[in-house]
Amino acid sequence: MGEADLTVPDPLDFLDTAGLLTDSERLVGKTVREYVNRSVLPEVGAWWEAGEFPNHLIPEMARMGMFGMNLEGYGCAGLGPVDYGVAALELEAGDSGLRSFVSVQGSLCMFPIWKYGSPEQKAEWLPRMARGEVVGCFGLTEADAGSDPSSMRTTARRVGSDWVIDGSKAWITNGGIADLAVIWAKTPEGVRGFLVPTDAPGFSAHPIDRKASMRASVTSALVLDGVRLPEEMMLPGVSTMRGPLSCLTEARLGIVFGAMGAARACYEAALGYASERSQFGTPIASFQLTQSKLVEMMVAVQRGILLAIRIGRLREEGKLTPEHVSVGKYNNVSDALAVARTARSVLGANGITLDYPVMRHVANLETVYTYEGTHEIHTLILGNALTGIPAFHAPGPRERSR
Repeated sequence: MGEADLTVPDPLDFLDTAGLLTDSERLVGKTVREYVNRSVLPEVGAWWEAGEFPNHLIPEMARMGMFGMNLEGYGCAGLGPVDYGVAALELEAGDSGLRSFVSVQGSLCMFPIWKYGSPEQKAEWLPRMARGEVVGCFGLTEADAGSDPSSMRTTARRVGSDWVIDGSKAWITNGGIADLAVIWAKTPEGVRGFLVPTDAPGFSAHPIDRKASMRASVTSALVLDGVRLPEEMMLPGVSTMRGPLSCLTEARLGIVFGAMGAARACYEAALGYASERSQFGTPIASFQLTQSKLVEMMVAVQRGILLAIRIGRLREEGKLTPEHVSVGKYNNVSDALAVARTARSVLGANGITLDYPVMRHVANLETVYTYEGTHEIHTLILGNALTGIPAFHAPGPRERSR
């Protein structure tokens, strides 16, 4: 028998992870990558430096079916979880702020309406959000209730046939440009979700400025001072923390894929730079230490993409648990941040400029590392899954004295 006709693996997809995708999934990835290359990458450095979100991209992203793309009906694309994942990967290869916008719009705002809303709420809001006519934000986190959202202080109480909401939310993506806020509040009936038009009396959004990360993204604090809503603005389908936490599970799937988009962009930038940059009369790619860094980055990116695809397939099969998603966020964001930092070192002084994408991704990933469950919280989620022992709080005085 003759030897197999083997070719050298593609340095940009060493394990042919694209071969694990369906034709539909590859087409989604190709389409979104071309969009990002055409409409995002030429300008994103300037948007990031100026601290501006590119609002003008919203209509085009809507026409491409990016909003609520993994939801069925109501003008949504009805794609699978891996389709959604590869789109998130390509968006975050452009910038984490862009993927965050799409993730908040679809997974954190449209999903709870689709999952827990009334037929009237779905018909009213979902088609308009899919078309990008209504921008949403997700109000769960508070200044004193981040990793422990059940400690929220925002409340809603019945006044006649209406609800009155009082409280505040912090670190809210899209808050300053949203038309509709999905606000989670404590009520006598449990934790409820409310659809709050941002022009409602008593509602205000305040920008969080001086950010050194996620600069091409709108981040706001929300204040609700006696916001009065009719009964039909409450999501009827859930009255526990399961509601907002299920939304976070949906959104975290996008992060699992998206973080690898940022990592891939940094690896590709480092590989290209190392091949072109010469020192001591030879490309730095010829040096052993540089090759070690390139190999570490390549393996981390390929490992993360394989993990993301597996988690997406579990979602397709109806087997996905929140703990599975925690594995993905725990591993992929940490690895992406390590890849970005290593790529920065390969680029040397040039790595800190916005002429290259690396430092922008480093800064953005510091936020991705923290939001939608910090690295430490996902560690404790997985520790609880392994041992059956929750360790989310320090032992009290009586426990420490034992």
